[in-house]
Amino acid sequence: MRFDVFSLFPSVLQAYLEISILQRAIERELLEVHLHDIRAWTTDRHHITDEPPYGGGGGMVMKVEPVFAAVEDVLGAPPQSPVILLTPQGRTFTQKVAYELAEYPRLALVCGRYEGFDERIRQHLATDEISIGDYVLTGGELPALILIDAVTRLIPGALGDPTGASDDSFASGLLEYPQYTRPAEFRGWTVPEVLLSGNHAEIARWRREQALRRTWERRPDLLNTADLTDRDRKLLDRWEAERAAASRPEPDPSPSASE
Repeated sequence: MRFDVFSLFPSVLQAYLEISILQRAIERELLEVHLHDIRAWTTDRHHITDEPPYGGGGGMVMKVEPVFAAVEDVLGAPPQSPVILLTPQGRTFTQKVAYELAEYPRLALVCGRYEGFDERIRQHLATDEISIGDYVLTGGELPALILIDAVTRLIPGALGDPTGASDDSFASGLLEYPQYTRPAEFRGWTVPEVLLSGNHAEIARWRREQALRRTWERRPDLLNTADLTDRDRKLLDRWEAERAAASRPEPDPSPSASE
């Protein structure tokens, strides 16, 4: 899979691509990441890529010409792959979106800066807009790395564990179950016995239950779209009943005044 990243500061992405899973995926030729400096496509001697907005207001807006020139020079005109703007106005990036994007052989990511893009970039060049959350960052470089990382984990062979991606939080619609490693005891805190039993069916059942409970406790909104079994639903009903019972006030044991 290939990513073309267009940025005013492409060097800030390089270090993250040279470690861990992304580095190994690149070395195995499962992943290509090409970084492009938008300033290289400016035509003035000062390499200006931003201007004040028409109509007034604070901040600067990324110019339309260098962004179009960069993307079309690398991808063709019209571009031959999806062009994604990293912008807080885009749809929210989720694991489901990561699976969707992993189906493409090539993606272009355009990193915003300043007050955003000239609207003509959004209207006539981009094919998608993605946000990583409801907050404001200085630029689109960190979101681009997040997207590349999440999608790369879904490329067959990118992870050492072939089931690793499917076990991650959100991959199944639930948060991930608790994980333990050696030593089996630390300061009196022990690893659950089931994980030491060697009984893989029981371990799988425990992990599913723990993932379900953790999701119910921390992100119950995910349960609305998770793929739940009949056993899952019975567990959720039991936990809800226990919670309701625990929240009811205890009866007053003191005798009434009439007694």
